[in-house]
Amino acid sequence: MEELSFYDVKSKSKFTTSEYEVREKNGRYFAVAKSQNGPHECWRVLSKAQAEEMKK
Repeated sequence: MEELSFYDVKSKSKFTTSEYEVREKNGRYFAVAKSQNGPHECWRVLSKAQAEEMKK
C-alpha cells in the first residue's frame, strides 16, 4: 500500500503510514489507521477512484 498522511485530532499531530484499511461508510470511502499516540483510530476521506485503486 502507498503511504498516506493522517491527522490525529486527539493528539493534534500528523503522521504518515502505509498500515491502514479502506472502509466504506454511507457511500463514502475512508482510509482508517490506528493512532500512533493511543488506542483510537484516525480516519481520512478518500475519493471513490482512490479507494478502488487501493482495493486492488
